[in-house]
Amino acid sequence: MKENPGDNRPSSAERLAMYERMLLIRRVEERLGADFKAGKLIAGVHLYSGQEAVGVGVCQHLRDADWIASNHRGHGHFLAKGGDVRAMMAEIHAKVTGVCKGMGGTMHVADLSKGILGANGIVGGGISLICGAAYSQSLQGDGGVSVAFFGDGASTQGVMSEALNLSALWKLPMIFICENNLFSEFSRSDTVVAGRIVDRAGAYGVPGVQVDGNDLDAVWAAASQAVQRARNGEGPSFIEAFTYRMSGHVEAETGFLQGAKYRSEEEVQSWVERDPIQRQMAQLLSTQQATLDQLTDIEARVLAQVEDAVQFAIDSPPPPPEQALQFMFA
Repeated sequence: MKENPGDNRPSSAERLAMYERMLLIRRVEERLGADFKAGKLIAGVHLYSGQEAVGVGVCQHLRDADWIASNHRGHGHFLAKGGDVRAMMAEIHAKVTGVCKGMGGTMHVADLSKGILGANGIVGGGISLICGAAYSQSLQGDGGVSVAFFGDGASTQGVMSEALNLSALWKLPMIFICENNLFSEFSRSDTVVAGRIVDRAGAYGVPGVQVDGNDLDAVWAAASQAVQRARNGEGPSFIEAFTYRMSGHVEAETGFLQGAKYRSEEEVQSWVERDPIQRQMAQLLSTQQATLDQLTDIEARVLAQVEDAVQFAIDSPPPPPEQALQFMFA
């Protein structure tokens, strides 16, 4: 992870590392989507495909000791922060080797050793967790940063106002990352969210910025400033990143939508053409920061990781029955 967020732009090595991390997220999500449709998973999955530049561009600046909290679309954030792909895959398959010993599943992947407080099925639930984590870091005074990832729908939750208020009053090292993918489940954001989301931050004196969430450089630069502010004790920041999910809200949605459409194929295709991974690939090649052979090697390495993780999950045993009585009380 990046140790000096004050640099103007990422190095070639960082760019390649971020490209590989984005590609890993995409290939994992593609495999999960295919396996769900084939009946190989025990539950529907909420995929992060299309939004990879946000999670990776932010987490590149973070250390293991920094905290993040996620939402129901948490696979991407987990991997962006350095979570183990084998442990995540096993968790999604409800195996005892999973990162939560098979007890959390797809919407609750967490790893405290990596600063990952976890995905969360409650809309906006991660915001309050991160506000508490940031308060803890402010008391410790160790320069730690806490980041909340949430969607446009969560921006209307009451906890958003509470967290903005507290983080501003106490100058907490908290960063709000709104991944505005234009939809709250199946409703267009402009039908359920009033005003500009970024303006909510300004009402509390928290600096906010809007960026193209499919532009890795734009996300990286905005996150660099926000992380530096937090580490310097200057308080919270708010980033609204406009992006788009290439998959559905949840991979099980075709079963209950029963043919209904909430977005057009033309709209989806227009965003596919703005794919953050393809954009980064084109930039790496055009600036000669990578060769086609290098990128081909990265693709092969990523695919091997995904296949290894899936096989690890398949080969792992389910949790023993007695585990049902564990982890409930301290």
